[in-house]
Amino acid sequence: MIDIVVVLRAEDAVLDFLSVLTDDGGGEARVILADRAETLILGAGMAAPERLALIASHVRPVTDGIASPGPGVLATLLRQAAAGRPCRIWTHSPADNRRSRGRLGRDTALAHAAGADFASAELRHAVGYSPYLQILSDLDRPLGREHIAAKLDFVNGSCGHLLAEADPEFVVQTPRVPAIERFFDTDPDQRERLFALLASLDDEAASVVDPWEFGSSPYEARRLDATAAWVRERCAGAGSGSDSGGTLVEVGACEGALTHRLATAGFTVRATEPNAVFRPRLTAALAGTDEVTVDGADLAELAKEDAPRATAHLLIEMLYYGQDLALLDDLATDLVFVALEPDALASRVRPWLERSATWRADEEIVLVPPQLETVCAGRAYLSKRGSVGLLLRRTNG
Repeated sequence: MIDIVVVLRAEDAVLDFLSVLTDDGGGEARVILADRAETLILGAGMAAPERLALIASHVRPVTDGIASPGPGVLATLLRQAAAGRPCRIWTHSPADNRRSRGRLGRDTALAHAAGADFASAELRHAVGYSPYLQILSDLDRPLGREHIAAKLDFVNGSCGHLLAEADPEFVVQTPRVPAIERFFDTDPDQRERLFALLASLDDEAASVVDPWEFGSSPYEARRLDATAAWVRERCAGAGSGSDSGGTLVEVGACEGALTHRLATAGFTVRATEPNAVFRPRLTAALAGTDEVTVDGADLAELAKEDAPRATAHLLIEMLYYGQDLALLDDLATDLVFVALEPDALASRVRPWLERSATWRADEEIVLVPPQLETVCAGRAYLSKRGSVGLLLRRTNG
């Protein structure tokens, strides 16, 4: 039985997989260095110090372009490493907070599934660096003092430059040198959901339907219900059946979880979603709902439009991505609903609002308090940070 460890960079093999490479009676192992598409051969009977020295000789400075080579290249490397023999495959977690490692963990699993000659091999992911998720592991290996000393000597002797590295993807800090190496198995659906959950707003977040589990999470249902009720109470009389003919503009509507609630309450809604993968899902979810129109405008485009005035613009849980808040001044509305987790509201919105001559806070409301909740079919759990609503009204000046 060969152990094949697939890592992004050489130091990962020791930081997250030392027990795999040194605790199996000196069995044969392979280490695939994905950033270089190179395989290290650790022969049977090769002593642990020799193995660590070989790996240390391949630790490199951080450079641009360090990334997974993709499932195709990885499948070839796995096939060559296994050479038709029984093997176990170990790699990063698809939910590793270092996106480069998370992507490699996912790509390795895809390569494993596609490799007919090694698809039956056991595949395990290291929990790795996961500051936001607690992942339920299937195999835990506490390290003894000897192994901890070997890890620390490896880091201090071969990775000193990484202790001072500025890039958060590659810096080596205490939480990235675990004293207990934890591993888990997963199925394709859990893997994809773990990967998408740690994504931002790019197409990787949209790689699965409902990546943030708006349709199944009790917390998210309460948050969405509370948000819809808040808007409904403050915009009473602005529904499609009223004399005002008021329209709500929901910016970043994702797959329509809130949009559907607003339409059910009788509002005319313009749902905008700039992500080209989410937008067809949004359109399909709201098909046949006459009160809703869908388009791809983002906040910057909405600020430039010469559009009819809307009753309100809704910026619900979407001001996390560096948008210029000055764009709000040019929105065709006198009312903006903002919802964010409390820390983001304090750091992003309050300083801007204190300087603004255009907007004032009309109301602040706790929509839902923080809560711990399981995700990805119970494979992990995390703290949902709560949501605070801030109603902004345009000043007369």
